Amino acid sequence: MDNWNKEILRLAIPSIISNVTVPLLGLVDLAVVGHIGNEAYISAIAVGSMIFNVMYWLLGFLRMGTSGMTSQACGRQDGQECVDILVRTLIIGVGIGLLFIVAQRGIEWGMLRLMNTPEGSWQFVAAYFRIVIWGAPAMLGLYGLTGWFIGMQDTRTPMVVAVLQNVVNILASLFFVFVFNWKISGVAGGTVLAQWTGFIVSLFAVYRRMKKEGELELVTGQNICAGLQMTFRHILTVKSGWGEFFRVNKDIFLRTLCLVAVNFFFTSAGGKQGAMMLAVNTLLMTLFTLFSYMMDGFAYAGEALSGKFYGARDMAGLRITVRRLFGFGIIMVLMFTAVYVFGGVGFLHLLTDDTAVVTAARPYLFWAYLIPVAGMAAFVLDGVFIGLTATKGMLFSTAVAMVTFFAVYYLLWGSFGNNALWIAFLSFLFMRGVASVLWARRYSTIF
Repeated sequence: MDNWNKEILRLAIPSIISNVTVPLLGLVDLAVVGHIGNEAYISAIAVGSMIFNVMYWLLGFLRMGTSGMTSQACGRQDGQECVDILVRTLIIGVGIGLLFIVAQRGIEWGMLRLMNTPEGSWQFVAAYFRIVIWGAPAMLGLYGLTGWFIGMQDTRTPMVVAVLQNVVNILASLFFVFVFNWKISGVAGGTVLAQWTGFIVSLFAVYRRMKKEGELELVTGQNICAGLQMTFRHILTVKSGWGEFFRVNKDIFLRTLCLVAVNFFFTSAGGKQGAMMLAVNTLLMTLFTLFSYMMDGFAYAGEALSGKFYGARDMAGLRITVRRLFGFGIIMVLMFTAVYVFGGVGFLHLLTDDTAVVTAARPYLFWAYLIPVAGMAAFVLDGVFIGLTATKGMLFSTAVAMVTFFAVYYLLWGSFGNNALWIAFLSFLFMRGVASVLWARRYSTIF
């Protein structure tokens, strides 16, 4: 294996591990309350976790935008700009988190109704929300820190932090619930403690990196306090950095809204067909989720490496990186397609012992086989676009794909039923890739 592939895998593998641990925070909470003995608690955790997933997903630009801008500054070996970007994203992320705390009652009122919270779970969801909301500054600050580490070509630190968060969450939740008998409040308290632990540990990792002499010193020739004071003065007086920050993140935010629209509609359209079809679509979507965890790891590697080479004006290195990423993407397509074709039914049985659901899912399993080939290109080029801060390409491709999704669905729904929903979703994935390639061809340096 040559150095190019080793470098991609060095960045991709820790990112894949981090991605897999992300949903564990919610699953741990669900598992703990599942042993309390009250179904209202389980419903409360499910709804409460979904509320925060929606809130934080919409603010994912804090990670992605930071990653692209930092990787370019890293490629230029501009240490002061790396610090500027970090402080800028922390100001925005922690600031939004504090605003969430201030406006928590209004957010609570709106989200509980938006999520159609069952009446019996209302008080428990509210109790969970009012505690977990205090972790918002930590979570949103951690988004920026994670993006910054990726841009600095370091995916190992976010992986360690993600694993640590889950360990803290498990231990704290068990202790608060079964020792202090805090029930739903104990689960929420464990989540908040894990979030702040991850944030503080990440800040400490930044501090250690700033002090360490090596390949890229972030504050050269100064102590940390003096360097940060200079950084604050600099970022508050230089408007160009803020303009670039908001330009990049605006496109990513609008692109996220398109993704949210498609995903929410997919779930809603399945639910309108009844509980059985909703269960079928939910099970089959786990096959997409698994593939996305793997491909996101390579996308993160693409963010780090493409941004670094672009910042260093090493266009040959950028082209080689993109080609190698597509090479890994093709390997993933072949591997996941084979696993789904030969082991898809067995995997569904692992997820549920309800044979009726598995039987109902079989006619639609073919569409899940096509997920890897339909979605690979979009994942790879999303990472490249973030690294180049070519976020208009991401917005363009996702908007075109969203329009395609709704057009295909409404054209086919009357004749094909739930098959139309899956054809529309695959069209969405495929069109994202096609539109991304067309946009990328505008950059002669990519291909």
